[in-house]
Amino acid sequence: ELAVLGPEGRVAESKQAQHVFTMDDADWGFQNFLRHSVLSENASSLLPNDTITIQVTVRLLKEGEGREHRFTQLDLWLRDPKSETGFVGLKNQGATCYMNSLLQALYHVPALRRAVYQMPTEQEARKRQRTEAAHYAIIQRDVPANNAQDSVALALQRVFYKLQYSKTSVGTKALTKSFGWDAFDAFTQHDVQELDRVLCDNLEEKMKGTPVDGEVPRLLRGKLKNYVKCINVKFTSEREEHFYDLSLNVKGCKNLSESLAKYVECEKLDGENKYMAEGHGLQDAEKGCTFLTFPPVLHLHLKRFEYDPMRDANMKINDRFEFYDKIDLSVYMEEGRDKP
Repeated sequence: ELAVLGPEGRVAESKQAQHVFTMDDADWGFQNFLRHSVLSENASSLLPNDTITIQVTVRLLKEGEGREHRFTQLDLWLRDPKSETGFVGLKNQGATCYMNSLLQALYHVPALRRAVYQMPTEQEARKRQRTEAAHYAIIQRDVPANNAQDSVALALQRVFYKLQYSKTSVGTKALTKSFGWDAFDAFTQHDVQELDRVLCDNLEEKMKGTPVDGEVPRLLRGKLKNYVKCINVKFTSEREEHFYDLSLNVKGCKNLSESLAKYVECEKLDGENKYMAEGHGLQDAEKGCTFLTFPPVLHLHLKRFEYDPMRDANMKINDRFEFYDKIDLSVYMEEGRDKP
């Protein structure tokens, strides 16, 4: 219990919580306690002589004593996650839950994890390198030659190793430091899809010229074809491109199948939106895409946030969205292609 004492030692304001302090979990406290306005309004009783008296009461518990020790199955998972589940979690630095989800997803791809372990990082402390800033998520800067922790590859190796062998939750501060982040960035929501792309690009570059060269595209890269097909004349425009993830709509879709169907949905170009076909002028047309190949590991990004012009802000979509253990992707591929 944390209490502010008033005149004659009486408790004027207090706040209670039950937390079991251990050697592994000793850093804990209230995020807020007493508003400054309350102190100002009650200065005569709470701040005599501009002094505040705070009393801390800590109860020492024996093993098995107190409400905290009546363990449920969830309590056991939280207390010793490795032995109970075989896995451990990642610590949240403030607003890094999105990054933690991404890291867990990458870690649970065994082939990618093995490739990360095989990246050469032995010389990181003795050479200079430059982190390419493809996005604001990773800040471009020169890396000090004597700071091995500033290597994204090395920091990721350590996170993966601890996820595999640690018995308690794993910290990510060394990894975010290698991104060039400071404490403010840890409390800022970045775009998880952009972070995924930049991180994988960084790994792909690091793996070049090594035994695992090309492992990232082999595991994560697919190919699709964008097309525009005229309806009344024989003209088709096609363009193939690679993708490493798919950004799928959640709003208006009940499940993953509907989202994928919407992704390849054909759009009519007519009226004032006719297509300018080379040699044929403005024409009614159909615009869409079809998949040529899918990667062994398909990353799907659900668009849970959409811009609301009325509020002038991104709003989260909390609609129910269903997905499955298995899904047939052949229906979204171009006819005649080998099916996954």
